[in-house]
Formats: sequence, C-alpha cells, structure tokens
Amino acid sequence: MNLHVATRLACLSLVAALAVGSGATLAHHPLGAKFNEAEVVTLSGRVTAVDWANPHVHVFFNVPAEGGGFVNWAVELASTPELEWSGWRPENLAVGDTISVTGPVARNGSHQLWGNSVEHDGKPIFAVASDVFEQRAQPVSGPTPRWPDNQPRLGPPVGETGYWALPDKTSLMEDGVNVGVDANGLLGNIADAAKVAPFQDWARDLYTLRQRNWLQDDPAFLNCIPPSGPRQFQLPFGLQFVEQRERGRIFVLLAGGNGNWRMLYTDGRSQVGQVTGNDDNPLFYGRSLAKWEGDTLVVNVTGFNEGFWFSNGGLPHTRMLELTERFTRKDKGTLHYEVTVNDPGAYTRPWTSSWDLHWVAGEELPEYYCQDNRQ
Repeated sequence: MNLHVATRLACLSLVAALAVGSGATLAHHPLGAKFNEAEVVTLSGRVTAVDWANPHVHVFFNVPAEGGGFVNWAVELASTPELEWSGWRPENLAVGDTISVTGPVARNGSHQLWGNSVEHDGKPIFAVASDVFEQRAQPVSGPTPRWPDNQPRLGPPVGETGYWALPDKTSLMEDGVNVGVDANGLLGNIADAAKVAPFQDWARDLYTLRQRNWLQDDPAFLNCIPPSGPRQFQLPFGLQFVEQRERGRIFVLLAGGNGNWRMLYTDGRSQVGQVTGNDDNPLFYGRSLAKWEGDTLVVNVTGFNEGFWFSNGGLPHTRMLELTERFTRKDKGTLHYEVTVNDPGAYTRPWTSSWDLHWVAGEELPEYYCQDNRQ
C-alpha cells in the first residue's frame, strides 16, 4: 500500500471508529443548469485574478463598461485535474494579461460566463479535450489479480497502483433501455423519460421536472451532497477499493466530491444500525453488508435518507430504497458493476442496471474537492 492511500486510510479508520462517514460531493453540472446557452457573448479585458481551485477554475477580468469604468467578470472553466492533465498551470496567465472570452452567460444575471473559448495573445488557453479522461487510461490486459486464497482483488496487484474510472454508463437506466443521454444524465429527448425505469407516476413526473430544469436542483451541485448509490460508480474522477480483510471491511474511496468514502462490511454482521454508530438513522450511504459468492462480491445496502440523488440525471428514491450491488472483476482491467434497485415507494417493481468500469493503471486518484471554492 502506498503512502498516499495509507495516510488517508489511517485517518478514515480513526473516523470509522467514531461514526459512519459521509461528506460532500462533486459539483460538475450540466452547462444549462447555470448558463444560458442561447445567450453567447464575447468579452475582452485584463485579468485581475486566477482562482485555481475546484470544482471549477475561475479567471476574473475587468471588462470596459459603457460610460466609463470597468465591470469585473468571472469566466468559469474546467476542474484543476482536467486543466492540469491538458498541460495548463495557473502560471500560464498573469494578472494584467489581456484575454478574450466567448461563452454563454449566467442565467441569474450575474457577471459570469462559461469559457467556451479563452484566448491570450491570439492563442487559445486553458482548452480541455473532450476525451481528457479517456486519455488517462491505457488498455490494461491480464488475468484478474487474486489474493493467496484465490479470492479476486478489487484493488491493484501487489506492488502496483491504480484506480477504477471511465464507466460505460454515466446515468442509471434499466438494462435493455436504449435512450439518448449525455454524460450528466440529461436526456436527449424528454419524451423518453418514462422509458428509463419502471417509475410510479409521481416519480416519473419528478424525474421529468428535474430534467426540464437542466438538473439545476441537484443537491450535489447546490450543496456538495454525497454521490451515494450507483452514482458513485458514474463519476469521472474514479474510485479505489482498499480491502482490510483482517478487519472484515472494504473501503470505497472516491476521488470526486470531497474525498467521500463508504465501508462495505464483510464480517457477517446483521443489517441493523449500530448503537455506537448510526443506530438506524437514515444515511447518505446507507448500511452496506457484503459477502463473496464465487468471484462476485454481493452487497446489500439499506438505510438511505432522501437528501441526495442516487444517480446522475435525477432519478427519485425514497427511504424504502434497497440496493443489491454485484462487483465482478472480469480481468485485470475490467470491473463489472450490477445494481438491482428495489424501492416500492418510487418504482412499480425491482429493476436492474449494469455497466463496466476500467482500470487506470499506475495512477493515484486525482485530487478533486467540491468545496475548494464557491462554484
């Protein structure tokens, strides 16, 4: 185990002895949730500050105002990992430099715009490729890594490092459904909403409303609420498993959000709250009890609260939500995730969704914290 993971795990172990953990989450959001893509402007001015922080980097610049003086605008850009992976650093732009920015303006009328393009000295700056996450991963081949007792390892082989990312699906929908959806979970055609899952009427209507509002009510976007349920396996920044077999538990460490984490207990405990822990209080991550069935880790999760969205795209759930998760490492580079959703408060029957995640070898989880700045 490398020093980064060991240090983080030591801190989490101390917290775990005191309480059940939760935290904040990713703040990436659909562009339309904050910016009006029908109103695109081009502004030029001198840089006053560069805020190199997550969830989004901001560059502030003074734009000449009609009648004299200046108006200070903020251009919102990608996250620090995405920009740094693309070769950019805050030193690439200095206070006093002149920039030209083109992009949609904020819906709320504030002096903000999204940076579709930013130019300095006539050259693009802070541009990020659309496949910036895919570029991090090289094809990984080889058999499933195993422990000495032949049980599959969910983490890296001995002496190596890496993490799981690049999910094949980034929005929850029933297996067999084929509807267009973007990386944030926004439907290409709102008329497809009823096809996504076997909704009860109220849940379908709420899902449709969230979609029509560009997901702007997402508590992850508004308040950095944890990405629980299947959503944690849909995030672009990935996750790691740390197996503490001697303690009967597995840590799931997320790179998105504020370093959120959950524990999967493999010690055979009952599916009830712990008097010294949550004591049956509903939680963002619920209670996760796990056992191995052959080469598949099967996890039963109950005890959720209703304060989060359990998928990109805004599918509703209630406190009756119960998940059955199945993790199967097909080979060294592929983890198959399957989840059965059983929520009689929101859906007419249980239903299943599944996808693969892919191994990013030789890399540590990127550092991405939702609350570095105020979005």
